[in-house]
Amino acid sequence: MAKARWHHMLLESQRHALKAVDEWNCSSGNYSDFLTHMHKAWHYLLHAEFHKDKIDYRYTDPKTGKYQLIDGEPKAWDLERCLKQRYTNSADPVRLNAELFVALRNKVEHRYEHGLKIVTGGKAQALVLNYEQEMVAHFGALYSLAEHLRFPVSLQALTAEGREQIRMAAAKLPKPTRDLVAKFEAAIDPAVRDDVRYDYRVRLVPIIGSKTDADLAINFVKLDELNDDERRIMIEAGRQGTIIVRDRHVEVADKDKLLPSQVAHQVEARLPFEFHVQPEHTEMWRRLGVRPSTSAENPFDTDARYCIYNETFKSYAYTPSWVNRIVKEIGTAAKYRTFFGKEPRMKKVTQFPRQGGASLETSEAGEQSKTA
Repeated sequence: MAKARWHHMLLESQRHALKAVDEWNCSSGNYSDFLTHMHKAWHYLLHAEFHKDKIDYRYTDPKTGKYQLIDGEPKAWDLERCLKQRYTNSADPVRLNAELFVALRNKVEHRYEHGLKIVTGGKAQALVLNYEQEMVAHFGALYSLAEHLRFPVSLQALTAEGREQIRMAAAKLPKPTRDLVAKFEAAIDPAVRDDVRYDYRVRLVPIIGSKTDADLAINFVKLDELNDDERRIMIEAGRQGTIIVRDRHVEVADKDKLLPSQVAHQVEARLPFEFHVQPEHTEMWRRLGVRPSTSAENPFDTDARYCIYNETFKSYAYTPSWVNRIVKEIGTAAKYRTFFGKEPRMKKVTQFPRQGGASLETSEAGEQSKTA
């Protein structure tokens, strides 16, 4: 069976993303090529999303309403236009991060690529992570590139001599290039500049102690999974970056946690249409990466903001924040259609007669909640 066009667009997007990361990690890689390939990766990704969602992403003449043509073909939206369509909030850190690299791609000077690569390293990491998360959120974990990528081995950042070379290279950047980044960030709210989706900074801390079979060379800990004292120490040490430390299980009590059926009930009570465990809830936690599949090797690999794994009962429980996230993602009929690609099933309406011939309309779900 032939694949949909968006599928082939997505594969082309992935090809460029992998080429971009290879350029970045290769000792002889080219920063301009990284910018070019990530630009194309994002461009194809958003075009694939629009094509799948049946959004017309071609320019039209404002006077005639006809398509603008290039070599006889309708002109498709450029990346900047796509970003504005996908992220309507101009202060969205993902959009701002991508827009900065669009600007850098148009201005980069080849002889200063090394210095620019150094000063934009955290932002480049965010650009790639945002791309991966956008793709998985929209198309599912099947399209994840995580298994193809590895943490690079580096010498410069791990020696005093290397750190000094990095500092000197960054200092040699020409004023127009430094000003481009400075002026771009001057208009951004400080909270957005510190957001890891805009600038992903990492501090490396060697793991000390005996090794177990469960240890990986690189493990990540999220700040929101730590207690107050741990978070304060990590923030002070990492200056709001992310610290790589030994993996650990975070003990979380089951108080206020919800079963899937309870999640579905609370969500549906806040929507004008039906919402069930199957298929809606299951599809949402899969596509948003909230928890691993039932057969996953590590059942604890959840997004602790929304879900935890109960080892005793070998089941997953969800937080009230997950209910809010679901409502935010699909809270209107339009959002539901965009997410699931189908029409929502509206709640049935029952009419109760009033005196004088008028009637009072209530949904079945609302009436049941009153009589429960």
